[in-house]
Amino acid sequence: MFSRKNRLLALKIISLFSVVRGYNIPIIILAQYLSAIFILAPEIRALDILLDFNLFLIVFTSSLTIASGYIINNFYDSKKDLINRPNKSMLDRLVSQSTKLKVYFSLNFIVAIIAWFISWRALLFFSVYIFLIWFYSHKIKRYPLIGNLIAALMAVLPFFAILLYYYTKLPLYEIESYKSQFMVIFAHATFLFLLLLIREMIKDLENIKGDIADNYQTIPVLYGEQTSKKIITLLTFLTLFPIYILIEIYDVGYMDIYFYSSLIILIFFLMYLWKSSTKIQFLILHNVLKFLIVSGVFCIVLIDPNVLWHGKKLLLSF
Repeated sequence: MFSRKNRLLALKIISLFSVVRGYNIPIIILAQYLSAIFILAPEIRALDILLDFNLFLIVFTSSLTIASGYIINNFYDSKKDLINRPNKSMLDRLVSQSTKLKVYFSLNFIVAIIAWFISWRALLFFSVYIFLIWFYSHKIKRYPLIGNLIAALMAVLPFFAILLYYYTKLPLYEIESYKSQFMVIFAHATFLFLLLLIREMIKDLENIKGDIADNYQTIPVLYGEQTSKKIITLLTFLTLFPIYILIEIYDVGYMDIYFYSSLIILIFFLMYLWKSSTKIQFLILHNVLKFLIVSGVFCIVLIDPNVLWHGKKLLLSF
């Protein structure tokens, strides 16, 4: 039997896990490694990538930065979360605001030490990333559209950390030959960015009551649900461009199955969006986008399963 003190400690650990959204971190780690193996460096054997210590440090540092970002975001959003997510908010409040700040600064200090050990570029990158997360949580997220854009950008940035790592390792004579591969990376990143941006817009519709109470100037608050739905519809149509590029111009192997499936799901997504008006309905839409994003991570393997066993350059065709 646990004593009362031990039960309280266990609850606080669970609370901190909830604050840093520990259930998201493994997905982000997996996404970074799969991106490295199948998209960023397919010519390198998968085992060599997994055993790359510097890459491990970058992925680990990214995870700590994201965890600290969730903490500072939770710190600033505590008031509106009481309205939008009362059950989660009550769990999160088992950890005091002062403890959250201590953990936040501790994680950022560890990130700075590890990044400095990797290289000055890594230190600069993660310093900017940490500042951007804080500035977003403190100021930017209260403003319409720009807050959504920055949130989506920050979710994509960890993948650019890995891209920067492999790019700086390339000999000068090979950079030119990698331009086509960078276009594939850019198309993947654009599709992911648009999905994340749409998700942020849906979250604004889902959390409108809390945003009004805490004076967040989101698009639904300022211009209404209809305007927000029109922007989401436009963004959804924009996903056609990276999908077309990845399916018709470049070879993404069997991952084209994922993109065709995404198109069908997004059509039904839009149909349901225009019928939605309640928090539960917007939550369903939010979960659909989460499913697309997470399933996209696992479907990266479909690009070329052979890469798991040996390095193999992507076959790019025009």
